[in-house]
Parts: sequence; structure tokens; C-alpha cells
Amino acid sequence: MKISRVFKFLVSCFACLVAVVSSGSEIVPGMALIPAGRYTPLFRGARETNYVEVAAFLLDTVPVTNARYLEFVRANPKWRRSTVVRLFADEDYLKDWAADLEIGSTVAPDAPVTCVPWFAAKAFAAWAGRRLPFTAEWEYAAAASATRADGLNDPAFVAQIERWYTTPSAPTLASVAQSPPNIYGVYDLHGLVWEWVADFSTAMVTGDSRGDAGLDRSLFCAGGSENATDRNNFPAFMRYGLRSSLKANYTLHNLGFRCAKTIELTTPKCIP
Repeated sequence: MKISRVFKFLVSCFACLVAVVSSGSEIVPGMALIPAGRYTPLFRGARETNYVEVAAFLLDTVPVTNARYLEFVRANPKWRRSTVVRLFADEDYLKDWAADLEIGSTVAPDAPVTCVPWFAAKAFAAWAGRRLPFTAEWEYAAAASATRADGLNDPAFVAQIERWYTTPSAPTLASVAQSPPNIYGVYDLHGLVWEWVADFSTAMVTGDSRGDAGLDRSLFCAGGSENATDRNNFPAFMRYGLRSSLKANYTLHNLGFRCAKTIELTTPKCIP
């Protein structure tokens, strides 16, 4: 009898915990729950394991759009095109917009906002009560196909990604969510725009590790592929190369961003 009561208590606690995690994705509109898992970086240091543990988190289902970014600059005048400090954004900041508070007819409101630097993306995320995803989080979510979490083991999905990465960007960006979502309900991680991550600047100096402050010179030039965990992952090399070339105030016509959010777990009160 006592064992039965203990078992029911444990089941109750587990149910409470699941409810807390599940409700996190429901109370934040426009975000999807990405479950915990492991991400294998393209490069790892000699003293490190082959994978990174990724805790469950929330991720925007689509990149931040021009319409959403317009709300941000209206509420934050210092991030308008004419007033932004050049230290935080280069001269091409929001260059496709018609004016400070006017997207214009050549840019779709529901297309991803681009020509936005890391500083501005980070400020937007903070204004929205969110943050930028870390590389491990972004790559982990982006590894999922429409039908499986380990999409990188699906040759058809890999071939599709490679087609996306070898096709030049269109002069006018399409609206978000025009392609099928991945298994988590996240759209456009591939094929629409590049995206900022919180720790983009760690790529070349630490081999994707926040715990190694040394310069790994094997990551430069042709020698870099020798230590890669997957030499055939061409899109991952392209993303790695792009992140390595960026500075926080850079803007590109095909570089946007989306936000993430840490799941705050509260201790459930379970009554035996």
C-alpha cells in the first residue's frame, strides 16, 4: 500500500514537471518548444567531448519580420536608421527601408528584416523579453527535418539543404513561413536568410567552445577541415565561415535573426 502511494506521488510529480515545460511553449505566442538533446559542433577542441548538451528552450517559429522590427524602432528611437550610432551599425543599416518609420513598397512587411547588426538584434531580443539563440541551440534546432529530429541523417533532407545553400539569394526576400516547418514547428532555418546567433564571434578563436580561450590555428584556411566532425556537411562549413567573417556592427542584405527564450522551470508542488 505504501509503495503504491509513493509510486502515485512520483507519477504526479512527473506530470507536474511535464505540465510546466509544456506550458512554456503555449504561453509565449510565436515560439516553439525545442526539447533537450545533444549537438555535435563542426569543430571541437582536443580537450573536449564530441557533443554539447543543449537544454530545452523556446525558439521563434519564424525570423523577425520587417513589420515586427518597425514596432521596435518606433518604441526605441535610438535604433532608427537616422539616429543609430555608427559604432553599433554600419552605413547599410536598414538600407532597404524607405525611411526611419517607413518600410516602403519594395520590402514586404512579413519578410525577414535584414541589414540589421548583431547589436540591434540583441537589443530587439531584450526589448521583446527574449535573447538571441546560442550557436549550439540554433544548429541543434536546424538539424531537424519536417519528420525527424535527426534530419542530418536523412539524405533527402541534406540534399535539400545543399540545394538551398547553393542557390543565390533572390533580390526580394519572400515572406516567412512559406516552406514546411521542421518537426518542432520552426520555419525558415534554411533557405531564406542567414541568422545571427548570440555567440557568433567565438567561431574562429575558440572552436565553438566558450570554455577554451586559446586560439586554435588549425581552424584557419585549408587545414580547418582536417579537424571537422563532418567533412561532408557543406552548409555547416558555410555557416561557420560566415560567422567567422562577421563583426557585431556588420549588416548584410540576407542576414536576419530570430529570438530564443530560456525555459524557467519552477518546482511543482505535488501533494502525495
